[in-house]
Amino acid sequence: GRRNKKLFWLPAISPLLSVILSTLIVYLSRADKDGVNILKHVKGGLNPSSVHQLEFHGQHVGQAAKIGLICAVIALTEAIAVGRSFASIKGYHLDGNKEMLSLGLTNIAGSLTSCYVATGSFSRTAVNFSAGCQTAISNVVMAITVLLSLELFSRLLYYTPVAILASIILSALPGLININEACYIWKVDKLDFLACIGAFLGVLFASVETGLLVAVIISFGKILIQSIRPGVEVLGRVPRTEAFCDVTQYPMAISTPGIIVIRISSGSLCFANANFVRERILKWVMEEGDGLQESTKGNVKAVILDMTNLMNVDTSGILALEELHKRLLSRGVELAMVNPRWLVIHKLKVAHFVDKIGKEWVFLTVGEAVDACLSSKISTA
Repeated sequence: GRRNKKLFWLPAISPLLSVILSTLIVYLSRADKDGVNILKHVKGGLNPSSVHQLEFHGQHVGQAAKIGLICAVIALTEAIAVGRSFASIKGYHLDGNKEMLSLGLTNIAGSLTSCYVATGSFSRTAVNFSAGCQTAISNVVMAITVLLSLELFSRLLYYTPVAILASIILSALPGLININEACYIWKVDKLDFLACIGAFLGVLFASVETGLLVAVIISFGKILIQSIRPGVEVLGRVPRTEAFCDVTQYPMAISTPGIIVIRISSGSLCFANANFVRERILKWVMEEGDGLQESTKGNVKAVILDMTNLMNVDTSGILALEELHKRLLSRGVELAMVNPRWLVIHKLKVAHFVDKIGKEWVFLTVGEAVDACLSSKISTA
């Protein structure tokens, strides 16, 4: 059906044909007596209205609210994860707000008839994808089919084998496994690959919820590691330019004698990484520029912090900067700041840190800070 457009209808009806044929075979051969698991009795019809059973007061309301919140988080996470996976395959955009709104309205309507919690089903989505469904009208057709089946054909499902239902889902899975994409993730980011494999194994051997939980835990661990140990880079001036770059990445960059220019490559200076940043800077200064060029060793007179990448700072970060300033002053080293963002400089002003280092030691560019430090060294000499 995928290769020949004239047979487009074949993948769409193949699950239905499989169910009908397997049910007839089991019924005619009485295979259920030989150990084949069948569905047996399926309750037909629609659920009656349960609006009159709603309770907003009682001893179980609090417990039901907690369970409902957990179910909502899991259902939304599963729906978004499944939706984004197929959106990336089919090349369309997924709006998380609309997904949340539709799931909420669906579950509110379903609760009036005591329906099961609705979410974006991975198995049904995979079957729809395998059948070649392109638009949301396929869900309408599926809903009408389920409605008619419950009303008219529920008794005919008595001899349907459980294995055929599982095989329909499993037959749709191989097309969702992209080995090339997994290899690409491995080459780009090993931790992302670990999250990918964790989600795959969790879904394969446990459930979709377990796979999502494993992937979320690994992803949060990755973020935590990156926030605890942010990049702290020593900068040097690129010859014949005004650009200052990482001396490790650009070996041709030249460090200014007596001045250490350091860039904090982190979005936030907070309790998780403030001590690490402070100790790293003090290590470079106290050990006379570990990893720097020989021209800066033993002659450090100023430390310039490039805060261009720093978006926020908390009280722990401010305390770390104050401690750094005190330690540097005790060694006769000045501290300067370059291009702090509005939120950062506002908090530093409120904490009176700017007054402690002096407003004249806050600069717009690294070049201006270096020139000012050189002028200060000359005047002091």
